[in-house]
Amino acid sequence: MVPDYLIADFLVVLHALYVGFVVVGLGVVWIGAGLGWAWVRNFWFRIIHLAAIGQVAVEAVFGWPCPLTIWENQLREQAGQAAYPGDFLAYWADRLLYWNCPQEFFWTLHILFFLAVLGTFCFVPPRWPGKRVQPDRPSA
Repeated sequence: MVPDYLIADFLVVLHALYVGFVVVGLGVVWIGAGLGWAWVRNFWFRIIHLAAIGQVAVEAVFGWPCPLTIWENQLREQAGQAAYPGDFLAYWADRLLYWNCPQEFFWTLHILFFLAVLGTFCFVPPRWPGKRVQPDRPSA
């Protein structure tokens, strides 16, 4: 059987990848739109990206802790390790960047980032399923 602390460590990696997908994904959409990359308009990529930050924003609005954080802390406690207070982003931002901000700052950050991703749908709209990309044709 896999020890609880290893599962908790895996959850940290999964959590970091989730955050990275949300943060880097938005930048890639804008960069890709500017460089003409068609794949950044992929409907499913964009919907999954929006849903990922939407989940975080809903948690922030209702003050719910992240389920991955809860699960990781439970596993760490079962393994005899110390859990950390607050949510994942607040903990790692504090630990890695030495930020000393109230929890509300991070909740606001989550909501604002969600609004940025949602706004991107207007400025860089996804290509709806079934629509084909038309190649550019030279003018006659």
